[in-house]
Amino acid sequence: MPLPSPADRLIAAEHGWCLRANRICTQQAALHYFATVSRLGDGIAWYALMGALVLLDGMHGLRASLQLAATGVVALALYKGLKRWTRRPRPFARDVRIHAWVAPLDEFSFPSGHTLHAVAFSLVAMAHVPALAWWLVPFTASVAASRVVLGLHYPSDVLAATAIGSLLAAVSLWLVPGVSLFA
Repeated sequence: MPLPSPADRLIAAEHGWCLRANRICTQQAALHYFATVSRLGDGIAWYALMGALVLLDGMHGLRASLQLAATGVVALALYKGLKRWTRRPRPFARDVRIHAWVAPLDEFSFPSGHTLHAVAFSLVAMAHVPALAWWLVPFTASVAASRVVLGLHYPSDVLAATAIGSLLAAVSLWLVPGVSLFA
């Protein structure tokens, strides 16, 4: 019998986490919360944020929104390419006991596009408007958690997306002079 691959061993190690997290949605309030956060993370929250930045902060808000849009385009290309390359099945597709509480936007699991975008957008937005951290940090954490709780991703999908989104935001901020999380 062949030894399991490193990817299979990782999935096996995460399986218990996925099962336990997925059971949270048997509570109606939890399901409603995580489904709503996930839906907002589809893009609605980020488009609203970009529009609000322009309306409330004029040219500075427009600059921030353009950087968010550019970062989002790169994030989209990155995560779609990684999904096509890795082709990792979603947790609910591997185990019938894990329920997909909302419909996935695509077929594959790795990395979490919602988390990648949430992290990248939040970091870039906070570099422009640090006061947004009070809202963006808990929202981004909720988006990331929702992906596992809703049965759509493994924890490693979310952790990898967090790292990729952080790196993408760092590059985006490095490319735009005068904008920094540490200014």
